[in-house]
Amino acid sequence: MFGSAEEQYVTPGESDRARVVVLGGTGFVGRHVCAALLGEGGDVVAVSRQAGPGRPGLRPLALDLCRTPPGELAHALTQGRPTVVVNAAGAVWAATEQEMVTANTELVRRVVDALRRAVRPVRLIHLGSVNEYAPTGHGQPVDERTPTRPTTAYGRTKLQGTELVLHAARRGDLDALVLRMANVAGPGSPPASLLGRVAHELRLAHVEGRAAEIRLTPLRAERDFVDARDAATAVLTAARSRVGGRVLNIGSGEAVAVRALVDLLIKVSGVPAHVVEEPVDGAGGVRPERLEVDIRLARELLGWSPRRRLEDAVSDLWRALDE
Repeated sequence: MFGSAEEQYVTPGESDRARVVVLGGTGFVGRHVCAALLGEGGDVVAVSRQAGPGRPGLRPLALDLCRTPPGELAHALTQGRPTVVVNAAGAVWAATEQEMVTANTELVRRVVDALRRAVRPVRLIHLGSVNEYAPTGHGQPVDERTPTRPTTAYGRTKLQGTELVLHAARRGDLDALVLRMANVAGPGSPPASLLGRVAHELRLAHVEGRAAEIRLTPLRAERDFVDARDAATAVLTAARSRVGGRVLNIGSGEAVAVRALVDLLIKVSGVPAHVVEEPVDGAGGVRPERLEVDIRLARELLGWSPRRRLEDAVSDLWRALDE
């Protein structure tokens, strides 16, 4: 139940600062979104199954988005008269397909239904994924017109969530915008992600005073990575904009070799390391995938562009492990 935490997040006499509810506010991307909102002087509610610590301007709210009855969910998400809800919740790393269906599709359905019930209009910024597109094996970047033919359970479940949001927006039920995010990199990368796993193995080797041996599946793909702080800025910009009922790609606009990114993290760490790429049965002869994101539409409609280098994201990821 959401009980007392939800009832406390608006105090009588507060100023009418913009209030934003961040679903998945204690997750990797959600934490960066909350930090960016707080940096702008916003009044932020961070929603998660277990409430994290509060701080000035940030109110934690413990709420199970997949179990709370619809009416109660609508009340919990809108009781504080928020102007924007950001959906940064979801499942990707180390999740089963059913868990992805629940977190990436059914959760979105429930949030959309809840916001339809809002007495006052609430803008929804939904974070999708570029994995909703089909990966390419050539140099053509994916833009918003690229067919959505995801090849993974993650991509399929994220696409279903995106379609729910777009359908509601196009019917006029919601003011909503979907940001299709590239791979996000930066401080707090989860241990189950590629960069998070490599960083934690390097950190353990450093603490134990030894070289690291890092075993990974073959690193042949090229991917678009965006700094987590740039991703959070894109969310802020989208929240302020009047653009709705569509998808915008958010990324760096450049694909990088995943192996080169791992090598960069090793170099930044200063830890001697040996990477072992273990073959996968049946993967021989498969063309390496390349996914580069065309972000021209985000520049045009939002005035947003990435500002940070990938080297900054990797360096900050490593330094954050000591904090």
